[in-house]
Amino acid sequence: MQETSTALIRAFAEIHPESAAHVLEGFEPEDAAEVLDQLPLEIVGHVAERLAPNAAGAILSCLGPERTRELLEAMTPRQGAIVLQHLEAARREAALAGLPAEVSRKLRELLHYPPETAGGLMEPQVSSIPVDVTVQEAIALLRKAPRQTLYYLYVTDRQGKLEGVLNMRDLLIAHPSTPIDKILHRDVVTVVATMDREDVANLVRQRGFLALPVVDDDNHLLGVVKHDQVLEAMQEEAFEDLQKMVGAGGDEGALSPAGTVVKRRLPWLFVNLLTAFLAAAVIGLFEDLLARFTALAVLLPIVSGQGGNSGAQTLAVVVRGLALREIMPGMSRWLLLKEMLAGLINGLVIAIVTAAIVWLWSQNGGLALVIGLAMILNMVVAPLAGAAIPLMLRAFGRDPAQSSTIFLTTVTDVVGFASFLGLATLFGSLL
Repeated sequence: MQETSTALIRAFAEIHPESAAHVLEGFEPEDAAEVLDQLPLEIVGHVAERLAPNAAGAILSCLGPERTRELLEAMTPRQGAIVLQHLEAARREAALAGLPAEVSRKLRELLHYPPETAGGLMEPQVSSIPVDVTVQEAIALLRKAPRQTLYYLYVTDRQGKLEGVLNMRDLLIAHPSTPIDKILHRDVVTVVATMDREDVANLVRQRGFLALPVVDDDNHLLGVVKHDQVLEAMQEEAFEDLQKMVGAGGDEGALSPAGTVVKRRLPWLFVNLLTAFLAAAVIGLFEDLLARFTALAVLLPIVSGQGGNSGAQTLAVVVRGLALREIMPGMSRWLLLKEMLAGLINGLVIAIVTAAIVWLWSQNGGLALVIGLAMILNMVVAPLAGAAIPLMLRAFGRDPAQSSTIFLTTVTDVVGFASFLGLATLFGSLL
C-alpha cells in the first residue's frame, strides 16, 4: 500500500509539478519535506522551483543538509538564490559550503541582490561573444553555447564589460573574416542590477524586448532579465499590493499554514480594532442625541458606507497609478483637486437621491437635509483621503498599498459619523 501511495505521489508530481507545489504549500513544512524526500531528485527540483519562496525556505529547513545541497544543484541559480534568502543564516551558509565551487559562487553573487531588484530577477546563465573575434569565430562559439543561455547576441570585452549587441541578420550575411566590432550595435538598453523591478517592468513594457541585459556599475554583463520573469514578478507585486491593502501579508498564499496567516494578519487586526474604537468614540460623543432620535442610528451606516465605497474606488486607482508610474512627481496637487471635484459631483447626486428616500421614509424634512449635507461632506473627504493616504505613505518611504484600506475606513467612518451627528446637533430643532 505504501509503495502504491508513493508511486501515485511521484506520478502526480511528475505530470503536474505546479499543482503539486500548491498542494505542498498547504502542508506543514515537516510533512511537505517528508513527501519531497520520497521523490527522485529531478522531480523534486521541478516541484521546488514552483514553490513560493517562503514555503520553499521553510520546507528546505526540514530537509537534511545533503538533500538540501542536492536540491539546490538541481534548481536554476535564480530560484535557488530566492529560496536561500528564506533560510536561516547558519543553514544557508552550511548549504552553500557543501556545493560545487562554481554553483556556490553564482548563488553567492545572486544573494547580494534583493528579490525585488533586477539582480534578484536576472538569469545569470547568459552567453556572450568576445569583441575581438571575427564573424566566423563568433558563429563557431555560438554553436558551442548552451541554447538556454542565448537570448540576444551580446558582445563583451575580455574583462566581461558589455560592448554592444549583434543583429543575427548582420552576423549571417557578413564576410567570415569581418571583425565583430565592425558590425556591432553599441547603443544597448541595459538595466543596473540594483534597479527596482517595477522600473525594470516599465522599461520592458516600453521597449517590447524579450530580454534586457543586467550590468553592474562598471558595465560588466551579469545576466539577463527575461520578459516572462518580469511578467511573473509584476503579477506577484500586484497580488501582494492587493493583499497588503487589506492588512494581509504580501507573501501569504491561500494554502499558507495557519501560523503564517496569524503572524501576518494579527498586527493589522489590532490596528483595525484601535481605529474601530476611535470611530465608536465619535458616536459616543452624541449618545444623548441618538437616544432622542433613534432614526439617526438607523441611517448612520448609509453615510459611512457610501464614503467608504467612494474612497476605496479612488484608493484602488491611485495605488495602480503609483505602481505603473502614471503619477509622476508634481502631480499630487492636481490629483487631489481632481478627486475632490469628482467627489463633490458624485456627492451631490447621491445626496439628492438619499435625501429624497429618507424624506419619503420618515416624512421629516430636517432629517433629509442633515443626511444630504453629511453625504456631500463625506463623499468629498473620502476620495481625498483615498488619494492622500497612498501618496503620504510613499512620501514616508512606505509601501503605498500597506494597509491603506484600514486607514481609509477610519477616515470615512470618523468623518461620516461626526458630520452626520454633528449636523443633526446643529439642525436639532428641525428633526
